[in-house]
Parts: sequence; C-alpha cells; structure tokens
Amino acid sequence: MTTFVWIVLPYACLAVFVLGHVWRWRHDQFGWTTHTSQLLESRILRWASPLFHLGAFGVIVGHAGGLLVPSSLTSAIGVPEGLYHAVAVWGGTLSGLVLVAGLVLLIARRVVNGRVRRATTTMDKVLYVALAAMVVLGMTATVGVNLFGHGYDYRETIAVWFRSIFWFSPQSHLMIDAPLVYQMHAVGGFLLLALWPFTRLVHVWSAPLAYLWRPYVVYRARRGAPPAPQPAPAVVRDRATEERQTLA
Repeated sequence: MTTFVWIVLPYACLAVFVLGHVWRWRHDQFGWTTHTSQLLESRILRWASPLFHLGAFGVIVGHAGGLLVPSSLTSAIGVPEGLYHAVAVWGGTLSGLVLVAGLVLLIARRVVNGRVRRATTTMDKVLYVALAAMVVLGMTATVGVNLFGHGYDYRETIAVWFRSIFWFSPQSHLMIDAPLVYQMHAVGGFLLLALWPFTRLVHVWSAPLAYLWRPYVVYRARRGAPPAPQPAPAVVRDRATEERQTLA
C-alpha cells in the first residue's frame, strides 16, 4: 500500500497531467478557455475572482518555496529557521484566508445565481469540490497543526519525498510517519494534477504573458482638416441614373 500511494500514484497522476494536456490541446482547443460566466453575473465575480487568484498565487508560491527549496539552502544564505517558519506559517495563513474568501464567493455565486448555476458543468462541480477539499486540508495543516498545534517540519520529510519523485528515486518511507492531514493533502495535490487537464484550469497555461513585453499601443491625432463627408450609396446611384438619362 505504501508503494502504491507514495510511488505509483504520484507517477500515474503526473503522466495523466502531461498526456491529458496533450490530448486536450489536440482535441479541444476551442474549449481551452476559462469558460467565463462574467456576462451572466459580474457583481460577485468582481470580488471573487481577484481574491481567488491572489490567494492561489500566494499559496502556490508558498508551496513552491517549501517543497522545492531545501532547508540547507535557506540556512546557507543566512535565513534562520525560526524566521522561515514564521514567514511560512503567517504568509500561508494570510494567503489561505484570501483564497478561502475567493473560493467561497465563487461557489456561492454558482449556487445563488440561477443563470450561472445552469451554466455550471459537471466538471466544474467536480473541480470546485476538489479545490474546496484541498483548501480545507491545507488550512488545517497550516493553522491547525503549525499555528495552533504542536507544529510539524515538513521540509525534512514531505519536501524531500516530493523532490525525490522528480529525481526518479522516491523515498516513500519519509511519508509513513507524516501527520494524516499532510498525507491527505499530498495525495489530494497529485489527484488535482490528474484532474487539471480536463477542467477550466488549463487556461493557466494561456495567460497573456506577452502583455508584459509587447509595445505600447500609441494613439495619434489626425492632422489637417477632416475629410469631406462622402455621399451615401443611394445618393451616388441616383446621381448616376440622372446622368445616364440626361445623356440619353
């Protein structure tokens, strides 16, 4: 069971993540969008979308730092473990609360607004359930265990196991004694990756990053006198008819 959960499952989810995106791009390019429902309702979305995306960005950055940056590196550059822990916990809590607020508004919007609810697909519902479960598990780990609980140093176990997967030398034994909420959060994260290609989350890879370096759009005023107004087509036709009649 340990081998399946901490070795087979991660690789299977990563394979579905990669191949699923290839399949989606080849067979559903017209569906590669956010499927926005802004035209159906914008008042709640005006608050929900920025909160969700801002919180998600903070959570992703925090996870990347905690999982990909080893403790030996932060120690080498002079970051005390206590300072790192405080920034990680409080930063993760703040980002998580912003994400929770945005996700709650997004879900409530699809429940209370009839037009948005009717436009919600089955895959949207599955995605929202998966995101809600991940947020609950993540906040439980951050707030319940690290902020108000006894704490847990995941950088010496979960982070090492996570990096070992991509080195094709998974150290599954590091996950055996991890707290259950961390284990569930890790499994849920890989399952979310497997679900990713088949949901609206694919729009992440189509973010308009080119806007950051494209040239400005320059508007120039027209110089000189404005052109004389042109007669309507019907007027031109009538004039041509009169000229032909006169020549005849």
